Amino acid sequence: MIKEIKFTDNAIKQINHLLSTKDKGSFFRIAIKGGGCSGFQYDFSFDKEAQNEDLKYNNILIDRNSADLLKGSEIDYVQELIGNSFKINNPQTKSSCGCGVSFSL
Repeated sequence: MIKEIKFTDNAIKQINHLLSTKDKGSFFRIAIKGGGCSGFQYDFSFDKEAQNEDLKYNNILIDRNSADLLKGSEIDYVQELIGNSFKINNPQTKSSCGCGVSFSL
């Protein structure tokens, strides 16, 4: 399932850079959680261990529910005038809020 999510080179480089500042063996976790003005938002965090329901891609963890909602997505890391951030192009997104932080499915 995680094979249906594409990571750009920039995203992988940034994830590896962030993990280099954490304890050895840490993982970068990507999740979709309820919240924000449109209903859902992406969550990026660090974890020390994988859970049974997690899908793993190198040092990246995504729980199965989030992976289903991310199916067909491209995860990138962009540098813009307003700041640097991970950007997810999710074809399942129906709309997003004005600030671009939350979305609906």
